[in-house]
Amino acid sequence: MSGQIPVKPSADGIATAARAAKKGKGLPPVHLWNPPFCGDLDMRIARDGTWFYLGTPIGRHELVRLFSSILRKDGDKYFLVTPVELVGITVDDAPFVAVDFEVSGNGEDQILTFTTNVGDEAAAGPDLPIRVERDPETGEPSPYVLIRANLEALIDRKSFYRLVDLGEHQDVDNTSWFGVRSGGAFFPIIPSSELP
Repeated sequence: MSGQIPVKPSADGIATAARAAKKGKGLPPVHLWNPPFCGDLDMRIARDGTWFYLGTPIGRHELVRLFSSILRKDGDKYFLVTPVELVGITVDDAPFVAVDFEVSGNGEDQILTFTTNVGDEAAAGPDLPIRVERDPETGEPSPYVLIRANLEALIDRKSFYRLVDLGEHQDVDNTSWFGVRSGGAFFPIIPSSELP
């Protein structure tokens, strides 16, 4: 026996370790940290971007922002990572919600820069693509944009409607698609033939 007493991970402990590890203005280098897995935390991110701990919404935006800065996705699982702990959390859909975007440039030079519910900004392009999943039964679209290293944001409804207003048609693999352009890339939304 090493004499160490195993400790169950807690949100307070993770927040303290995250604050200690945060240096400067940028995001912590969670991709470089390989701490031992310490179990699952009763923390969940709902589809609308609300974070819950022990079934209760986390009301402090600063705390949600802190937790979001140490979020990592490995395979299909989500974790909060500090230099000393790796704990699993539940994500209902995507960990972030894109609540707005700005457009700069035109045509080939157009850039769509998304802002998330936790304050991240990401300019869509080849490295941060936009994708649309469609419900197989209803056909309803769920649009996403990659924000950082395997972490996507669900694009909210009002922003998606604005994206559609910017849409254009382009051939992709000999099929005409309706989609949007950003950062020199074209992102298909729906085959042109399926538009009313």
